[in-house]
Amino acid sequence: MCTNGIPEDVLRNEDLIKRLEDVAKDTALLYGVLMRTKDKPNSPEVVSYAPFTLFPSPVPGALYHQALLVQTRFNELVDRISQNPLFLEEALTSTIRVDDFTAKLFNIYKQVQQESPASPIVLGLNRSDYMLDQGADGSASLKQIEINTIAASFGGLVSRMPAVHRHILKVANRPEEQEQIMDNNPAAGLAKALAKAWELYGSEKAVVLFLVEDVQRNIYDHRCVENELWSRDIPVIRRQFEDVYKGGMLDKDKKLFVDGQEVAIVYFRNGYMPQNYKSEQSWEARLMIERSCAVKCPDIGTHLAGTKKVQQELARPGVLERFFPDEPETVAQIFATFAGLYTLDMGDEGDKTVAMALANPDQYVLKPQREGGGNNIYGEEICRVLESMKNSTERTAYILMDKIQPRPCLNYLLRPDAPLRLGTCLSELGVFGAYVRRGNVMVMNECAGHLLRTKSSEHADGGVAAGVAVLDNPLLV
Repeated sequence: MCTNGIPEDVLRNEDLIKRLEDVAKDTALLYGVLMRTKDKPNSPEVVSYAPFTLFPSPVPGALYHQALLVQTRFNELVDRISQNPLFLEEALTSTIRVDDFTAKLFNIYKQVQQESPASPIVLGLNRSDYMLDQGADGSASLKQIEINTIAASFGGLVSRMPAVHRHILKVANRPEEQEQIMDNNPAAGLAKALAKAWELYGSEKAVVLFLVEDVQRNIYDHRCVENELWSRDIPVIRRQFEDVYKGGMLDKDKKLFVDGQEVAIVYFRNGYMPQNYKSEQSWEARLMIERSCAVKCPDIGTHLAGTKKVQQELARPGVLERFFPDEPETVAQIFATFAGLYTLDMGDEGDKTVAMALANPDQYVLKPQREGGGNNIYGEEICRVLESMKNSTERTAYILMDKIQPRPCLNYLLRPDAPLRLGTCLSELGVFGAYVRRGNVMVMNECAGHLLRTKSSEHADGGVAAGVAVLDNPLLV
């Protein structure tokens, strides 16, 4: 169990916890840590607090700062991958043969590549996620779970979380821990990059289009960033794929218009899962957007750069050097965060991976090319899945990764209509990156803030939107 967090005698003080529960929920509501309800996901009339921890969770300060420091390098890496068609094709060839979703994305990428570049402006808003791996000697190291290059969420709501936990700690008479919570405002950092790209686009009347889902439970996370843009006099509209298909058009200069409004930026908060594309019209809308001179966040190349297969290929010896020639320090800085990643391609190397996983399934995670949480496969289920496809190309739709072993901590998870109880929890640290490139010039490249999500140790997988993890703050120790 972790140490240097909230003392256990405080955690087990039932009178204090009972008093803090109502304070915490009311404070979250006061500060706007909100989600719509499952019953009425599209109604602004019925809202509740987004799930969160009662106390902040301890994170070693050195590892926290390591994650922040490497983020601008990951921004550069993602951007360079997105501009390298040869590498993307090499990395994804086996996957697109068996994974229809990745294949459709790649087909759009190839089609757009054959046309002249529609926009010289590239905007990236990503989030690199880590867990703290506990070594046999008791030391902890930072290991990357994945990098999200599309619809990286909770930058808005988590910007409100430092104030919530500081107030809870003040009521609990824990002034020292108050000081250990870092300021954090990803909403402002993400909006800053959107604003810079909008400015470079060069049309004051053009809008930023948030491409959104039909279910809007997490709308307040969007609104935090959206309102930052409105405060800069940058107009924002919200549309779905179907709206773009019906009301969208490209003019002779490939400018994108939706319902008669010129679009400067398309900010994808949707489009990362197969079920987001409800018909061929959705795919046609995606192609229209990619062919336009609107700034895409992300463009299709950047979207593909975030796939699990690309992540696995980057961990091969010598691959990072392709993107950072003559920069051994950068290569070492990035590589230090990689966990073991293994191919399941057909052949001797993939066969060895299958045998390794079947022999010790509890040591690994089987990961498909999917985002959004709740997709990974663990334990004996790995054996069942791999046995069914070990001699089939179907296995190439997955990668295998070492299972990270974080040190658990005690905390309370606050959820609407759920009893509050002390439980063993695991945390995941995310770091937001924001960059803007025009032509060959990187105009902006920043770390935009952090996100800590915590879940009960009884759950193997799943994020906040998936209903498993909750919002948190790192308590630097």
